[in-house]
Amino acid sequence: MNFPISVLLFGITRDLTGQSSLSLPLAEGAQVSDLLQVLTDQFPDLGRIRSLMVAVNGEYAEPNQVLSVTDEVALIPPVSGG
Repeated sequence: MNFPISVLLFGITRDLTGQSSLSLPLAEGAQVSDLLQVLTDQFPDLGRIRSLMVAVNGEYAEPNQVLSVTDEVALIPPVSGG
């Protein structure tokens, strides 16, 4: 059974997808790594970002973190500047 997960996009991730947020269907028990795979399948240019971080409910998440329907996920692109 799939459930929708909300994903917030910032900076270059927003530019590459053309959207500031997405709702993606994921299978029950899906992990952050599964979400990233779905995103890069739909938006291959996201795969070019080398140090993309993922936050779940405001906390940095590891690839093996299991997601639930109530989670709010944010893609945090690398920041440059001086």
